[in-house]
Amino acid sequence: MAKNKLNKLPHSEAVYRKWYKDMYLMRKFEEKCGQLYIQQKFGGFCHLYIGQEAVLSGMQEAIRPTDRVITAYRDHAHPLVLGTDPKYVMAELYGKVTGCSKGKGGSMHMFDKEKNLFGGHGIVGGQIGLGAGIAFADKYRDEDHVTVCFMGDGASRQGILHETFNMSMIWKLPVIFIIENNQYAMGTSVERTTNVHDLSKMGDSYNMPSETVNGMSPEAVCAAIKRAVDRGRKGEGPTLLNIETYRYKGHSMSDPAKYRSREEVNKVREERDPIDNVRDLLLKAKMVDEDALKE
Repeated sequence: MAKNKLNKLPHSEAVYRKWYKDMYLMRKFEEKCGQLYIQQKFGGFCHLYIGQEAVLSGMQEAIRPTDRVITAYRDHAHPLVLGTDPKYVMAELYGKVTGCSKGKGGSMHMFDKEKNLFGGHGIVGGQIGLGAGIAFADKYRDEDHVTVCFMGDGASRQGILHETFNMSMIWKLPVIFIIENNQYAMGTSVERTTNVHDLSKMGDSYNMPSETVNGMSPEAVCAAIKRAVDRGRKGEGPTLLNIETYRYKGHSMSDPAKYRSREEVNKVREERDPIDNVRDLLLKAKMVDEDALKE
C-alpha cells in the first residue's frame, strides 16, 4: 500500500478519501433505511449497520475483487462497499425484481454474484460453515481466492463454529473468520454470555492464528485482514479476527436498546466514531478542505 510520506500516514490520500466516501455512503444509506422502515415502505426485519462502517472499509482495501465475502443478516452495507449500485440494494429492500436478490431475499439476504457476495444469511451462525465450504471449493479447484466470513458475537456461541474451525485447520482452508463484535448479541452483552471476554481466544483450541482488532479504525482492520489474507494465500490456513466495533442502533428496528444507557452510546459517537475520525484526519493532514468533503 502506498505511503503518504508528507503526512507519515500508513495509506495514501486516495485510500483515506475512499474510506470517508464509502463509510459516509453506508451511514446515509442505513439512516434512510431506518426512516423508510418506520414509514412502512418495506417490511420484514431490518438490522442497521450504523457505527460499524470501519470494518467493511478496512476489509475492502485488504482484499481482491475476486475474493469471496459471506455474512449474516446485518448485510445492507456489504454490497455497497463491494461496489453494488445502491439502487439495487434499495430495490431488494422493496422486494422488487430489480433488487440484487431479485426481490426474493429482502433485508436479510443480500447477494451479488458479480461482486462475489454470497449473502446475507438469516440463520444465526449458518454462514460459518458455508464460508468454510466456499474456501474449500476454491482450494479444491486450486483457485487463488480467500473467503472472508463474517459473524456476530452472538453467532460465535453456535456449535457449528467449533466443527468448522476444526475442519478448516485440518484442511488449511483459505478463510478468514471475522467476529464483528459489536458488544451485544441482540440485547445480551458479551460479559453476560462468556467468561472469555477476548473472543480471539476462541481460536486457541485449534491453534488458529487470531487477534483482537480495533473495529472503529479502518487502518487497524485493513492491516489485520491483510495479514490474514497473506496467510490464506500462502496455504497457511484460516485466521480468526475478533474485530471490536459498536452499533449505535438496537439489534433491529424493533429493538429499543434499553439494555444500555444513552450516555454509553453518545460517548462512543463523540470519541470513537469512524467517519468523524477519518474526516478529522483528512482535514488535519490537509489532504482536503471542507468544500472537498462536502463535494
